Amino acid sequence: MRVIGLMSGTSYDAIEAAAADLALDGDTLRMRPLGHLSAPYPDELRDLISATLPPAATTTQAVCALDTGVGQAFAAAAARALGDLCDGAADLVVSHGQTMHHWVEDGTVRGTLQLGRPAWIAEATGLPVVSDLRSRDVAAGGQGAPLVGMTDTMLLRALPGTPAALNLGGIANVTVVAPGAEPLAFDTGPANALLDAAVRHFTHGAAAYDEDGRRAAAGRTSPALLAALLDDPYYRRPAPKSTGKEHFHLPYLLRALEKAPTPGTDDVLATLTRLTAVTVADACRDHGVTELVVSGGGLRNPVLMRMLAEELPGVPLRPSDALGMPSDAKEALAFAVLGFLTVHGLPGTLPSGTGARRATLLGSITPGRSPLRLPEPAARAPRLLRITDPARPSADQP
Repeated sequence: MRVIGLMSGTSYDAIEAAAADLALDGDTLRMRPLGHLSAPYPDELRDLISATLPPAATTTQAVCALDTGVGQAFAAAAARALGDLCDGAADLVVSHGQTMHHWVEDGTVRGTLQLGRPAWIAEATGLPVVSDLRSRDVAAGGQGAPLVGMTDTMLLRALPGTPAALNLGGIANVTVVAPGAEPLAFDTGPANALLDAAVRHFTHGAAAYDEDGRRAAAGRTSPALLAALLDDPYYRRPAPKSTGKEHFHLPYLLRALEKAPTPGTDDVLATLTRLTAVTVADACRDHGVTELVVSGGGLRNPVLMRMLAEELPGVPLRPSDALGMPSDAKEALAFAVLGFLTVHGLPGTLPSGTGARRATLLGSITPGRSPLRLPEPAARAPRLLRITDPARPSADQP
């Protein structure tokens, strides 16, 4: 089955689209990546997302406009992926949508909201669409995140020791696969969320992120600010747990700066980069991680990667590309896998990873132009993921 996965994370800078041929072979899921592309959000849509995200107040009109605008942007990315990556032929689109709110109270997820109406994707591509993948896990008592845990676990099971997969997006999450134990997946805290918010704030919108970590490299960690940030109770909560930009946002950072004034912008950025490294490293040490497989935008920040190596001496770090999983496309491919499992009647969650009462089938299906025909339900769920023969390099951005 040829599947297109669509993802926009908590950094909400672009839609990542990836395509792959997927097939079940006994206890193995075989994946042949077909390429990936990045479609930046239009400026006006990105500005509307930014203005609507918590803790900002909003209106139902703004939410409706976002649901339509994000849906249309995802539809355009899917149509482009269908033509550029799949030569016009695919079987399924899987859309994560844009997370606007992840409602957590006292460690319990009450609800989660991803916008981007799938009807626009189905209409643009003619293909069935699996969407709203997080809500079912939440309804089953889970965190609804991180859902990459299923794909990570199948990929890591072939590695020795206690490997972990780390994704560095707006929020950092890890999946730990220890021998003789159930896999564990959880959000460790902010990766780029506070960094990007600080850069936009201190540059008055002139820059969106700290390119190559240059400003952090020019600064020094503030022990007082780092201590104030690490005092957050989130870090002491046991896994599974999840968080998002409804918690780690600019007002959160400004409150920390009131407690620990740090006049130098570069010092603030150095401290926020160190915060990510420390909280990821603490999580890895708590679970005996022996190797870290890294993906996401933070992988391109050499200062963050250097700090991670400093905080985890003796733990090898390598990009997921080394296992055949393109680091820039990993989340989009992971959601392609989840949609593939759904249409084959297979659960897409690990209760040990999300805290749900049971593993559930994920998402809702929007038919394409043709009558909806699902594959025969699979007899058993795969345990391993094998990636073979990447077909082509990633497509250029427009």
